[in-house]
Amino acid sequence: MDALTEGYGLIEGPVWDPDRGLIFSDVLAGGVFCLAANGTVAEVFAHRKGIGGMSLHSNNGMVVSGRNISFKSFDGGDTVMLLDRNEDGGLVGFNDITTDAVGRVYAGGLGSSPVFEDGREQSAENLYLIDLDGSARVVAEDVRLTNGLGFSPDGKTLYHSDSIRRAVCCYAVEQDGTLGPKDTFVETERGSPDGLVVSEDGAVWVALAGGDGVGVYNADGTLREYIDIPHPMCTSVCFGGSDLRDLYIVSGSNGLEGDRRGGVFVVRTDVAGLPVPDAQIPV
Repeated sequence: MDALTEGYGLIEGPVWDPDRGLIFSDVLAGGVFCLAANGTVAEVFAHRKGIGGMSLHSNNGMVVSGRNISFKSFDGGDTVMLLDRNEDGGLVGFNDITTDAVGRVYAGGLGSSPVFEDGREQSAENLYLIDLDGSARVVAEDVRLTNGLGFSPDGKTLYHSDSIRRAVCCYAVEQDGTLGPKDTFVETERGSPDGLVVSEDGAVWVALAGGDGVGVYNADGTLREYIDIPHPMCTSVCFGGSDLRDLYIVSGSNGLEGDRRGGVFVVRTDVAGLPVPDAQIPV
Protein backbone atom coordinates (compact mmCIF):
# COMPACT_ATOMS: atom_id res chain seq x y z
CA MET A 1 0.00 0.00 0.00
CA ASP A 2 1.20 3.50 -0.85
CA ALA A 3 0.31 6.80 0.83
CA LEU A 4 -0.25 9.37 -1.93
CA THR A 5 -1.17 12.63 -0.22
CA GLU A 6 -2.16 14.01 3.19
CA GLY A 7 -3.25 17.31 4.70
CA TYR A 8 -7.05 17.37 4.56
CA GLY A 9 -9.72 17.60 7.25
CA LEU A 10 -12.14 14.91 6.07
CA ILE A 11 -11.81 13.42 2.61
CA GLU A 12 -14.97 12.06 1.00
CA GLY A 13 -16.61 11.35 -2.35
CA PRO A 14 -13.67 9.88 -4.31
CA VAL A 15 -14.38 9.55 -8.04
CA TRP A 16 -12.07 8.16 -10.71
CA ASP A 17 -11.89 10.34 -13.83
CA PRO A 18 -9.91 8.58 -16.60
CA ASP A 19 -8.92 11.95 -18.07
CA ARG A 20 -7.91 13.70 -14.84
CA GLY A 21 -7.19 11.20 -12.07
CA LEU A 22 -8.71 10.79 -8.62
CA ILE A 23 -11.15 13.55 -7.66
CA PHE A 24 -12.09 13.97 -3.98
CA SER A 25 -13.62 16.52 -1.60
CA ASP A 26 -12.64 17.91 1.77
CA VAL A 27 -15.90 18.04 3.73
CA LEU A 28 -14.57 20.16 6.60
CA ALA A 29 -12.12 22.56 4.95
CA GLY A 30 -14.02 22.81 1.68
CA GLY A 31 -13.04 22.35 -1.92
CA VAL A 32 -12.76 19.58 -4.49
CA PHE A 33 -9.32 18.38 -5.57
CA CYS A 34 -7.76 16.16 -8.20
CA LEU A 35 -4.78 13.87 -7.64
CA ALA A 36 -3.07 13.35 -11.01
CA ALA A 37 -1.02 10.35 -12.09
CA ASN A 38 2.22 12.30 -11.50
CA GLY A 39 1.29 12.83 -7.85
CA THR A 40 0.39 16.51 -8.08
CA VAL A 41 -2.83 17.79 -6.50
CA ALA A 42 -4.84 20.64 -8.02
CA GLU A 43 -8.01 22.34 -6.82
CA VAL A 44 -10.98 21.65 -9.09
CA PHE A 45 -13.77 23.53 -7.29
CA ALA A 46 -13.09 26.00 -4.48
CA HIS A 47 -14.79 26.74 -1.18
CA ARG A 48 -17.84 24.50 -1.03
CA LYS A 49 -17.90 22.50 2.21
CA GLY A 50 -19.93 19.44 3.10
CA ILE A 51 -19.59 17.51 -0.18
CA GLY A 52 -20.01 13.89 0.87
CA GLY A 53 -20.68 12.43 -2.58
CA MET A 54 -19.83 13.19 -6.20
CA SER A 55 -20.45 11.77 -9.65
CA LEU A 56 -19.12 12.64 -13.07
CA HIS A 57 -21.73 14.13 -15.42
CA SER A 58 -21.77 13.63 -19.19
CA ASN A 59 -21.92 17.41 -19.68
CA ASN A 60 -18.27 17.96 -18.67
CA GLY A 61 -18.87 18.46 -14.99
CA MET A 62 -19.84 16.84 -11.73
CA VAL A 63 -22.91 16.30 -9.61
CA VAL A 64 -22.04 17.12 -5.99
CA SER A 65 -23.90 16.77 -2.70
CA GLY A 66 -23.95 18.91 0.45
CA ARG A 67 -26.67 21.37 1.41
CA ASN A 68 -28.26 20.45 -1.94
CA ILE A 69 -27.55 18.35 -5.03
CA SER A 70 -25.95 20.53 -7.67
CA PHE A 71 -24.08 20.47 -10.97
CA LYS A 72 -20.70 22.14 -11.28
CA SER A 73 -19.03 22.45 -14.67
CA PHE A 74 -15.33 21.85 -15.18
CA ASP A 75 -15.47 24.92 -17.44
CA GLY A 76 -16.61 27.17 -14.58
CA GLY A 77 -19.77 29.22 -14.49
CA ASP A 78 -22.71 29.20 -12.13
CA THR A 79 -23.61 26.23 -9.99
CA VAL A 80 -26.90 24.61 -11.07
CA MET A 81 -29.07 23.28 -8.25
CA LEU A 82 -30.76 19.97 -9.09
CA LEU A 83 -32.45 19.01 -5.82
CA ASP A 84 -32.81 21.32 -2.82
CA ARG A 85 -32.96 20.58 0.89
CA ASN A 86 -36.17 21.05 2.87
CA GLU A 87 -35.21 21.99 6.41
CA ASP A 88 -38.81 22.49 7.53
CA GLY A 89 -39.52 18.94 6.38
CA GLY A 90 -36.46 17.53 8.14
CA LEU A 91 -34.16 17.28 5.09
CA VAL A 92 -31.05 19.34 5.87
CA GLY A 93 -28.81 18.11 3.06
CA PHE A 94 -27.37 15.14 1.21
CA ASN A 95 -24.42 12.80 1.61
CA ASP A 96 -23.26 10.00 -0.71
CA ILE A 97 -24.60 9.70 -4.25
CA THR A 98 -24.26 7.22 -7.10
CA THR A 99 -25.55 6.64 -10.61
CA ASP A 100 -27.23 3.69 -12.30
CA ALA A 101 -26.54 2.30 -15.77
CA VAL A 102 -28.70 4.89 -17.56
CA GLY A 103 -27.40 7.86 -15.57
CA ARG A 104 -30.07 8.42 -12.96
CA VAL A 105 -28.75 9.73 -9.63
CA TYR A 106 -29.45 8.22 -6.21
CA ALA A 107 -28.82 10.60 -3.30
CA GLY A 108 -29.00 9.90 0.41
CA GLY A 109 -30.78 12.57 2.48
CA LEU A 110 -29.63 13.76 5.89
CA GLY A 111 -31.90 14.51 8.85
CA SER A 112 -29.02 16.32 10.55
CA SER A 113 -25.41 17.02 9.71
CA PRO A 114 -22.99 14.27 10.80
CA VAL A 115 -20.04 16.71 10.90
CA PHE A 116 -21.37 20.25 11.37
CA GLU A 117 -23.22 21.41 14.48
CA ASP A 118 -26.76 22.28 13.41
CA GLY A 119 -28.64 21.92 16.68
CA ARG A 120 -30.70 19.01 15.42
CA GLU A 121 -31.00 15.55 16.88
CA GLN A 122 -29.88 12.76 14.59
CA SER A 123 -32.98 11.59 12.75
CA ALA A 124 -33.75 9.22 9.94
CA GLU A 125 -34.15 10.47 6.38
CA ASN A 126 -34.80 9.05 2.91
CA LEU A 127 -33.03 7.91 -0.22
CA TYR A 128 -33.92 9.98 -3.28
CA LEU A 129 -33.81 9.28 -7.01
CA ILE A 130 -33.29 12.06 -9.57
CA ASP A 131 -34.68 10.73 -12.85
CA LEU A 132 -33.70 11.44 -16.44
CA ASP A 133 -36.41 14.09 -16.77
CA GLY A 134 -35.08 15.95 -13.72
CA SER A 135 -37.91 14.90 -11.41
CA ALA A 136 -37.09 13.52 -7.96
CA ARG A 137 -38.84 11.01 -5.73
CA VAL A 138 -38.26 9.03 -2.56
CA VAL A 139 -37.26 5.43 -3.24
CA ALA A 140 -36.37 4.27 0.30
CA GLU A 141 -37.14 5.48 3.81
CA ASP A 142 -35.83 5.24 7.37
CA VAL A 143 -32.09 5.63 6.83
CA ARG A 144 -30.49 6.74 10.10
CA LEU A 145 -27.21 8.01 8.59
CA THR A 146 -26.88 7.60 4.85
CA ASN A 147 -23.49 6.79 3.39
CA GLY A 148 -22.03 4.67 0.57
CA LEU A 149 -24.09 3.58 -2.44
CA GLY A 150 -23.21 1.12 -5.20
CA PHE A 151 -24.78 -1.32 -7.66
CA SER A 152 -24.19 -5.03 -8.19
CA PRO A 153 -22.63 -6.03 -11.54
CA ASP A 154 -26.04 -6.83 -13.06
CA GLY A 155 -27.56 -3.59 -11.76
CA LYS A 156 -30.35 -5.46 -10.00
CA THR A 157 -29.20 -4.77 -6.43
CA LEU A 158 -28.34 -1.45 -4.78
CA TYR A 159 -26.11 -1.50 -1.69
CA HIS A 160 -26.44 1.34 0.83
CA SER A 161 -24.52 2.03 4.06
CA ASP A 162 -26.47 3.11 7.14
CA SER A 163 -23.69 4.11 9.49
CA ILE A 164 -25.66 4.50 12.71
CA ARG A 165 -27.17 1.04 12.30
CA ARG A 166 -23.69 -0.29 11.42
CA ALA A 167 -25.27 -2.08 8.48
CA VAL A 168 -24.95 -2.22 4.72
CA CYS A 169 -28.47 -2.62 3.37
CA CYS A 170 -29.55 -3.84 -0.04
CA TYR A 171 -32.56 -3.29 -2.27
CA ALA A 172 -33.85 -5.02 -5.39
CA VAL A 173 -33.91 -2.50 -8.26
CA GLU A 174 -36.75 -2.30 -10.76
CA GLN A 175 -36.30 -1.17 -14.36
CA ASP A 176 -37.64 2.33 -13.66
CA GLY A 177 -35.24 2.79 -10.74
CA THR A 178 -37.79 2.06 -8.03
CA LEU A 179 -36.43 0.04 -5.11
CA GLY A 180 -37.93 -2.98 -3.38
CA PRO A 181 -38.01 -3.57 0.39
CA LYS A 182 -34.82 -3.00 2.36
CA ASP A 183 -32.82 -6.02 3.49
CA THR A 184 -29.62 -6.27 5.50
CA PHE A 185 -26.58 -7.31 3.47
CA VAL A 186 -24.01 -7.21 6.28
CA GLU A 187 -23.66 -5.80 9.78
CA THR A 188 -20.14 -4.52 10.36
CA GLU A 189 -18.22 -5.49 13.48
CA ARG A 190 -15.14 -3.37 12.93
CA GLY A 191 -16.22 0.25 12.57
CA SER A 192 -19.27 1.78 10.92
CA PRO A 193 -19.89 1.36 7.18
CA ASP A 194 -19.14 4.51 5.22
CA GLY A 195 -18.40 4.79 1.48
CA LEU A 196 -18.48 1.65 -0.65
CA VAL A 197 -17.74 0.32 -4.14
CA VAL A 198 -18.45 -2.94 -5.95
CA SER A 199 -16.01 -5.05 -7.96
CA GLU A 200 -16.57 -7.14 -11.10
CA ASP A 201 -16.98 -10.32 -9.08
CA GLY A 202 -19.83 -8.79 -7.06
CA ALA A 203 -17.84 -8.18 -3.87
CA VAL A 204 -18.68 -5.06 -1.87
CA TRP A 205 -15.72 -3.05 -0.56
CA VAL A 206 -16.77 -0.98 2.45
CA ALA A 207 -14.83 1.81 4.17
CA LEU A 208 -15.09 1.26 7.92
CA ALA A 209 -15.18 4.57 9.77
CA GLY A 210 -13.37 4.11 13.05
CA GLY A 211 -12.25 0.69 11.86
CA ASP A 212 -8.83 1.45 10.37
CA GLY A 213 -9.56 0.17 6.90
CA VAL A 214 -11.81 -1.51 4.37
CA GLY A 215 -13.94 -4.62 4.76
CA VAL A 216 -14.34 -6.74 1.63
CA TYR A 217 -17.56 -8.77 1.57
CA ASN A 218 -18.39 -11.44 -0.98
CA ALA A 219 -21.69 -11.24 -2.86
CA ASP A 220 -23.23 -13.64 -0.32
CA GLY A 221 -22.30 -11.32 2.56
CA THR A 222 -19.40 -13.37 3.95
CA LEU A 223 -16.26 -11.49 4.91
CA ARG A 224 -13.39 -12.01 2.47
CA GLU A 225 -10.72 -9.81 4.05
CA TYR A 226 -9.80 -6.55 5.75
CA ILE A 227 -7.46 -4.03 4.15
CA ASP A 228 -5.76 -1.96 6.86
CA ILE A 229 -4.69 1.67 6.62
CA PRO A 230 -2.75 3.65 9.27
CA HIS A 231 -5.70 6.03 9.88
CA PRO A 232 -8.69 5.09 12.07
CA MET A 233 -11.19 7.26 10.18
CA CYS A 234 -11.46 5.40 6.88
CA THR A 235 -14.22 7.24 5.01
CA SER A 236 -14.54 6.01 1.44
CA VAL A 237 -13.14 3.93 -1.42
CA CYS A 238 -12.91 4.11 -5.20
CA PHE A 239 -11.50 1.88 -7.93
CA GLY A 240 -9.30 3.60 -10.51
CA GLY A 241 -6.33 3.29 -12.79
CA SER A 242 -6.34 2.22 -16.43
CA ASP A 243 -7.58 -1.27 -15.50
CA LEU A 244 -9.69 -0.25 -12.47
CA ARG A 245 -7.53 -2.40 -10.21
CA ASP A 246 -6.13 0.44 -8.11
CA LEU A 247 -8.22 0.74 -4.94
CA TYR A 248 -8.05 4.28 -3.60
CA ILE A 249 -8.84 4.57 0.11
CA VAL A 250 -9.46 7.97 1.72
CA SER A 251 -9.55 9.09 5.33
CA GLY A 252 -10.24 11.85 7.83
CA SER A 253 -8.31 13.28 10.75
CA ASN A 254 -10.33 11.72 13.60
CA GLY A 255 -8.15 9.61 15.84
CA LEU A 256 -4.93 11.32 14.73
CA GLU A 257 -3.02 14.31 16.10
CA GLY A 258 -3.95 17.48 14.23
CA ASP A 259 -6.98 18.44 12.15
CA ARG A 260 -5.42 18.17 8.68
CA ARG A 261 -4.33 14.54 8.62
CA GLY A 262 -6.82 13.09 6.15
CA GLY A 263 -5.06 11.31 3.31
CA VAL A 264 -5.28 9.14 0.20
CA PHE A 265 -3.88 5.60 0.00
CA VAL A 266 -3.78 3.14 -2.90
CA VAL A 267 -3.44 -0.63 -3.11
CA ARG A 268 -3.46 -2.97 -6.11
CA THR A 269 -6.23 -5.57 -6.20
CA ASP A 270 -6.64 -8.92 -7.93
CA VAL A 271 -10.06 -7.98 -9.27
CA ALA A 272 -11.20 -4.90 -11.16
CA GLY A 273 -13.81 -2.50 -9.91
CA LEU A 274 -17.00 -1.75 -11.77
CA PRO A 275 -16.99 1.50 -13.75
CA VAL A 276 -19.51 4.00 -12.39
CA PRO A 277 -21.57 5.54 -15.23
CA ASP A 278 -21.71 9.29 -15.76
CA ALA A 279 -24.84 11.06 -14.62
CA GLN A 280 -27.24 11.92 -17.46
CA ILE A 281 -29.80 14.00 -15.60
CA PRO A 282 -30.65 17.42 -17.12
CA VAL A 283 -28.55 20.39 -16.02
